[in-house]
Amino acid sequence: MPRHTQSIHIRNGRIIDPANRLDAVTDVLLREGRVAAVGSGLDTPQDARVIDALGLVVCPGFVDLHTHLREPGQEYKETVESGTLAAAHGGYTTVCAMPNTDPAIDNRSVVEYVQRQAAQYGSARVLVIGAVTKGRAGKQLAELGELAEVGCIGFSDDGSCVADAALMRRALEYVRALDLPIIDHCEDPSLSAGGVMHEGWVATRLGLRGQPAASEDAMVARDIQLAELTGSRIHIAHLSTAGSVALVRAAKARGMQVTAEVTPHHLTLTHEAVLYGAPGDEAPAYDTNAKMHPPLRTRADVEACIKGLRDGTIDAIATDHAPHATTDKLCEFDDAAPGLTGLETALAVSLQLVHQGRIDLATLIERLTAGPVRALRLSEREGREGLGTLAPGAPADLTVFDPDERWTVDPRLLVSKGRNTPFAGFELRGRVVLTVCEGRETFSRLGAVVS
Repeated sequence: MPRHTQSIHIRNGRIIDPANRLDAVTDVLLREGRVAAVGSGLDTPQDARVIDALGLVVCPGFVDLHTHLREPGQEYKETVESGTLAAAHGGYTTVCAMPNTDPAIDNRSVVEYVQRQAAQYGSARVLVIGAVTKGRAGKQLAELGELAEVGCIGFSDDGSCVADAALMRRALEYVRALDLPIIDHCEDPSLSAGGVMHEGWVATRLGLRGQPAASEDAMVARDIQLAELTGSRIHIAHLSTAGSVALVRAAKARGMQVTAEVTPHHLTLTHEAVLYGAPGDEAPAYDTNAKMHPPLRTRADVEACIKGLRDGTIDAIATDHAPHATTDKLCEFDDAAPGLTGLETALAVSLQLVHQGRIDLATLIERLTAGPVRALRLSEREGREGLGTLAPGAPADLTVFDPDERWTVDPRLLVSKGRNTPFAGFELRGRVVLTVCEGRETFSRLGAVVS
């Protein structure tokens, strides 16, 4: 990412920094790519850009633990450049790149390629997640030590689970020595095989084969047991069922090193989205944009995920940004690719919970900033100290948003190459107006208020 920074003095904003228990209308000063100071009465450097953030929320830059940048190999869906630009538009300053690329991120050369692309073209910091197994085939462990050496922050075969329990045990034993987590796609393929949505009344009505919640629950239970056996760290990706929430809660109560994430769509949509589609659609919609992996679940699952997010069972909100070409979705439901483009809508979709009184704003921001950093211990690496906070000396990563601005999602206006969103036509409330990454403005809608 290009390093062109200047001093930025943001005044009169509501500063919310959950890591430092700060929620106050005050100022923040950024200098030389770092947070210089937070508080009232700050002197403005002569060269500083002054921003009046009256009525706006100012917080640490968002951190996404689960982004599919598609590069290398699927650049027609997304690139590091387009994906990180979408991240900046969504308020994200750090994204963690998933390894289900082509070729998979399972060796040093592919990791270094992604890192070079990010350094040259990125609008956000890109941290790379390596594959657990070679080619993500679930047969043989990748060179995990080599991947850690070149900077991978964890390992995942996301999109596929490591179905072989003995192989998963070996992976967990190996990463313990590296002090890195397995980021776990939990799905029992023998239970989910052939399923294209959640197994329930909607699937029955539409004549589609379903994936039972037990497919996720069984694998979460297995891998929690294996993590307990090995004493290793495990992070449950895109958790979606009430049963999984309960399993993670119980594991944390036992003191295990288990963390979890949930997506904005699993917090706000149910499997009925497949039936009804976007606003104005006539049922049955068979909306392929609502085809996810894991699938959208029931209202009871959504409520359990919200409760888990609120009480800390779930550590982070992660987008699972999965852009696809139009042809990947403009087909029969059985053949459509699963996933949605999520970076640009994540904040506004998640803010629905705040506006409904389901979660407070500070908690939501914590799950977008300090929570993901803590879950994968991202700030423990050199150069990333203070990530997810506005503490003096921390990286100058900052997001400013209007919590009340209303806007309608138009897929044609997304900067991601992916237009596949189930929120098309939705009126959402809350919008990013400024993103600063390492002291550089990577996105701004502030216009005249920037001097």
